[in-house]
Amino acid sequence: MIEGHYKVGETCLIIEDVVTSGSSVLETVKDLNKEGLIVKNAVIILDREQGGRMNLESNNVYIDSLFTMTELIDILEKHKKITKEMSIKLHKYLREVKAPVTKEWADCVTSHSLPGEGILKALSSACTGIENRGVFLLAELSSENTEKKLNMASKNPNIITGFVCQNKDTFKDPGLLQLTPGVQLESAKDDLGQVYNTPEKVILENGADIVVVGRGIVNAKSPEAQAVVYRDALWKCYSKRISGKLE
Repeated sequence: MIEGHYKVGETCLIIEDVVTSGSSVLETVKDLNKEGLIVKNAVIILDREQGGRMNLESNNVYIDSLFTMTELIDILEKHKKITKEMSIKLHKYLREVKAPVTKEWADCVTSHSLPGEGILKALSSACTGIENRGVFLLAELSSENTEKKLNMASKNPNIITGFVCQNKDTFKDPGLLQLTPGVQLESAKDDLGQVYNTPEKVILENGADIVVVGRGIVNAKSPEAQAVVYRDALWKCYSKRISGKLE
């Protein structure tokens, strides 16, 4: 995460171009602190005055900015780059609109394994202190790669919810979920070679627990109505599977 020469206990100054909520600076501070570096100050080119300074100071990071948005608006008005009316509107916007601090909001995310095991460690670190968060790891590209991905997952059981895959034999752990994309009501293949399987195929034959439907819904004349059609068809298949009556 960090390049360069440094020693534990040294003080680091952050230089950032723009601050809105301050979240990106706080993320950097967190990474630097993990390496034993001390961060108390940041130099910002433009403070947008939408809550970033307050959010950072509440986390003991103090900023100095070359410009504030208020100053920039006044400069633009003085040099007739914007009108008086526009200046008033912008000042009103700054007073009324504050950026929220970014929080971890997703219950589950999908992740490619290409970055290696580090991506799971990073996601696990991001979820520290937050309950009920998980990752679906992309499992299938080739049989060799699948084994490596399963090994990656086994080393990070606290964060793995399941795998993105097409086949129920991809993994054996009954405590994990199978997420399968590429589902349509009728089997099809598009111009890019994407193969779409039916609800019956992915749930009854291939063992999917969760399915992802994209174009079958968003390309419909009425996406809302089509979503209900897919929901009912998929639930019917899932109920049939768990009942054991597959005939």
